[in-house]
Amino acid sequence: MASSELVLGIIGSGGDGVITAGEFIVSAISSEGLFSFLLKSYGAQIRGGETSCRVRISENPVQSQGDEIDVMVVLHWRDFAKFRHEIDLHEGTVIVHDLDDPLPDSIQEEFRALNAVVYAVPFTRLAKEQMKTILTKNIIMLGAMIQLFGLPEQGVRHALEKKFSKKPGVVVKNNEALDLGMKWVADNVDKRDDYLLEYTQSEPRLVMEGNAATALGSIVAGCSFFAGYPITPASEIMHWMAKHLPQVGGRCVQAEDEISAAGMVVGASFGGAKAMTATSGPGFSLKSEMVGLSGMAEIPMVVVNVQRGGPSTGVPTKSEQSDLMMAVYGSHGDSPRVVIAPTDVEDCFDTAVYAFDIAEEFQVPVVLLTDQFIGQRKETVRRFDLGRREVYERIKPTEEELKDYKRFRLDAPRGVAPMAVPGMKGGQYPAGGIEHNEYGDPSSRVDDHLKQTERRYSKYEHIVEKYSFVREYGDKDAEVGILGWGSSKGVIKETVMRLREQGHKVAAMIPQLLHPFPQEAFNKFLSGKKTLVVIELSARGQFLQFVKARCDIPAKIVHYSRPGGKPFTVREVKDTLLEVL
Repeated sequence: MASSELVLGIIGSGGDGVITAGEFIVSAISSEGLFSFLLKSYGAQIRGGETSCRVRISENPVQSQGDEIDVMVVLHWRDFAKFRHEIDLHEGTVIVHDLDDPLPDSIQEEFRALNAVVYAVPFTRLAKEQMKTILTKNIIMLGAMIQLFGLPEQGVRHALEKKFSKKPGVVVKNNEALDLGMKWVADNVDKRDDYLLEYTQSEPRLVMEGNAATALGSIVAGCSFFAGYPITPASEIMHWMAKHLPQVGGRCVQAEDEISAAGMVVGASFGGAKAMTATSGPGFSLKSEMVGLSGMAEIPMVVVNVQRGGPSTGVPTKSEQSDLMMAVYGSHGDSPRVVIAPTDVEDCFDTAVYAFDIAEEFQVPVVLLTDQFIGQRKETVRRFDLGRREVYERIKPTEEELKDYKRFRLDAPRGVAPMAVPGMKGGQYPAGGIEHNEYGDPSSRVDDHLKQTERRYSKYEHIVEKYSFVREYGDKDAEVGILGWGSSKGVIKETVMRLREQGHKVAAMIPQLLHPFPQEAFNKFLSGKKTLVVIELSARGQFLQFVKARCDIPAKIVHYSRPGGKPFTVREVKDTLLEVL
């Protein structure tokens, strides 16, 4: 049976080249004009351990990783057991495994119940005995997938050539391994399943990882300084910056720890540079004092938090939406900051630009709150117009203002006073974390603290007015609404699409500006809604608590939340909606 959509899963150990194989598939299908979605999953070990990836292939745009796996390749059954709780199979799922690693009895029973089609291919033996290197096992596996399921052969070969362009001998060896996998299947396997990818070739599409899109958007916004410390799942941002930021005259520093990285960013920004850092939950906790300093001294700062499962070290390689309260409130005192949440890989680029614009325009720390599900996945994106918009530059004082320079003047329009940089004649001022008067001189006067606090927070209304971007889907007159945020957007949007195809009326709202919260837009969305379904990947419902603290919700609230580790599926969100429709 020809298929224009296919969900593939690959499971193995570190060193098997599982992720590399998935990326070759994505590169190949994207070169054919297909849409793709690559989800990676790892164990928490520094080296080795279990590894898996899932690739969704379609002729049409895809919003999520897909509910169930059509074809699953298992290189080691011991690793399959570690991922079993993340994998949804269906009736007739195709299983391809290593011939020399036979199915355990318990798994055989499960597959028989599913009427699964099982193929065994000697990936390891072929790699060792015929290719003389185990490193070709994943390429032999790709050859088998081409022969069995119609993956684009020339696209895979082109991906191999591009990856190893500086090593022509490796390209030759990999092409031989690809041929070997295809030939072995052609000679030894009797195809008994209905999956065969067929499609109309079109213009190649761009594929990008979320962390790379965040880094690219930051550079487009004018970022010239990055300081960070390696932490999963945010390290790719620092890797990308280390490679590309110097090419545009910027600097990338690997600091000795998370606190130092945040301090370097505040210092670089004080000196006039657009500066950022990136981390995950544990690192953000350490940066919280510097975020407070940025808020008090009104020094622009962008902090990317690629969320992972917590608390403490938690689940470092899996996704969760449980850092919201820390992002909004993670500092002592009344500490102003802005929190933005991208919803997909393409959004990572756009919201990174917005984060710098807001930080520079309003002189506040901005937290870009993404997560592992977005940060480390690859998906099809539009081709970014890197020069499509004017980059915002912070306001500097005029010569007249420098004659009596009040860095923190109370009558500043929209609460934003011009910011001098070191070396500007007359622009000297104390820039510390202690409360101050209009000149920046330390002050413990109650009236100074009151007036400066009010001015700092007066920026919020102007930020919401200018940057209150939300995404809405579905029927405007629906009586049932869905509210979610961040990486939950994809499954929510796809759920709305499926329910509308079945004749149901439903609407969804995904705010990207989370703090300050766009209350006016939310109230407008709530109009006419009898039921509001709130979806979040948080065990204690942080998002619902957050919204209820700000808005009166007259509609009946249905809350669907759970801890992270496994992203939401369309099926579970749809089943929740069907209970109230």
